[in-house]
Amino acid sequence: MATFKVVVGDPEAREPKEVYVRVVESSNLKLTEAMKEGRELVRARASPELIELLKTPYRIATVRVWKDRVKKEKFSLTVRLEPDASIPSGVIYVPEGSLSEKLGSSEALAGVFRVKSFQIVVEGSKAAVFIGKKIGETVDASVVGISGKKLLITGGSDSSGFPMLESIPGSAKRALLLSSTPGYHPKNEGERRRKIVRGNTISEEIVQINTKLVD
Repeated sequence: MATFKVVVGDPEAREPKEVYVRVVESSNLKLTEAMKEGRELVRARASPELIELLKTPYRIATVRVWKDRVKKEKFSLTVRLEPDASIPSGVIYVPEGSLSEKLGSSEALAGVFRVKSFQIVVEGSKAAVFIGKKIGETVDASVVGISGKKLLITGGSDSSGFPMLESIPGSAKRALLLSSTPGYHPKNEGERRRKIVRGNTISEEIVQINTKLVD
């Protein structure tokens, strides 16, 4: 059974408008195994006013928590925001364990902003829709929980990190003489190296699929 890590880019997201909030763990929200394994985005709750302020139509945001500003230590949560009018505008509720497992505290001050990209693991029937698709083709974005949009496949890589190349048909590995990305980053102009790449078609050997949201 195929399993893919799908990276989703949001081309409409510009420089993030970061809003500072208090993030609090809530016993009414559970941190599931699917969330821990990246198969589901962490559910969080916030006021409709805050969601509107973030200008995130998909209600997906990054919560960035500083563990130590002096040492520049921080961690981020990608969350799917659920509107709740009973929550103050400067507060976001997250599942129990979201903060305490990493921070040792059940609440913290954080910045929150619309994501430019996020990743989610898909498997089973959701992963199956990608099999046989090529770079440049689309799938319905409902496989990552977004309705009314499509995912344009822009690339990918296998478990060894070999990238897919749009100009190569099929899914097999090929050794090619390359002078540019993807597959090779030359240090000097005109430099070329023989590198292994994958064809443009997604197979079960692909691990990561790069996409962006389109209409």
